[in-house]
Amino acid sequence: MSSPGGNALRRSLVSERIADWILDRTSRTRRIAAIGGGIYGLAPTGLLDGREVTTNWRCASDVARRFPNLRIDARRHLVKDGAFYTSSGPRAAIDLSLTLIEEDYGQHVALAAAEEFVSPSLNGNGTQKLPSPAVFDSQPADRFAELISWIMRNLHEDLSVNTLARRVCMSPSHFNRAFKSVFGNTPAEFVETLRINEAKRRLSVPKRTLDTIAASVGFSDAQTFRRAFERRFGAKPRSYLKNLNATSMMAFSNGEASPMPIERMSGAREALTISTQD
Repeated sequence: MSSPGGNALRRSLVSERIADWILDRTSRTRRIAAIGGGIYGLAPTGLLDGREVTTNWRCASDVARRFPNLRIDARRHLVKDGAFYTSSGPRAAIDLSLTLIEEDYGQHVALAAAEEFVSPSLNGNGTQKLPSPAVFDSQPADRFAELISWIMRNLHEDLSVNTLARRVCMSPSHFNRAFKSVFGNTPAEFVETLRINEAKRRLSVPKRTLDTIAASVGFSDAQTFRRAFERRFGAKPRSYLKNLNATSMMAFSNGEASPMPIERMSGAREALTISTQD
């Protein structure tokens, strides 16, 4: 969710209403981000107290004066501290978006996303310079950039090598070799990782059974899902969440955790973004 505000967000009446709105949703929110002056809506919640943050350089001094408990470094364009993300302004919002994508789906998916909306820079002679890293600069990689987005939208479908190869108009054997050269994993390993990561997020949804979750991300049955999950995380799905929750509660009691329950932090799909036009 985003909340545009501009200069109006600096007024106490507005920022306090935004802060109340955020606090009302904190327990069911995995990550909260503020873009530029959007920090005026997030800081009054107290959730950023003692945390490292950044903001637009124009308002950094004012933010520091109003919220002395923040550790502000306006020289940085993007800062992550726990579940909270702050950026210096709209230009840094692209890096923020790619950071969130990489955390959820891995570096390769983030690179594929970057290909879609990050413009190449210009060399000194005026010619275009492709973004670095240039892992997607070959023809197969260009095809894979679109393919990854398609896979993410169709995790519940048949994602065999033959299906994926047809999608990018390549033979299965050539597709398998080209895919592994770009991503470092076989297509099957890559797809399983995406499915497991998505399933882990869905585990926190109330009243959802393992069978339902397994089917929703493309596993043939709950037992296959359990085995794949255990290979990746070293624990069965429910045990993993139980142990994670216990660890979080222990850390919180020692003053080391954020105020959000860990089951929400690791699984909730909602994220809040407070932004302004700076």
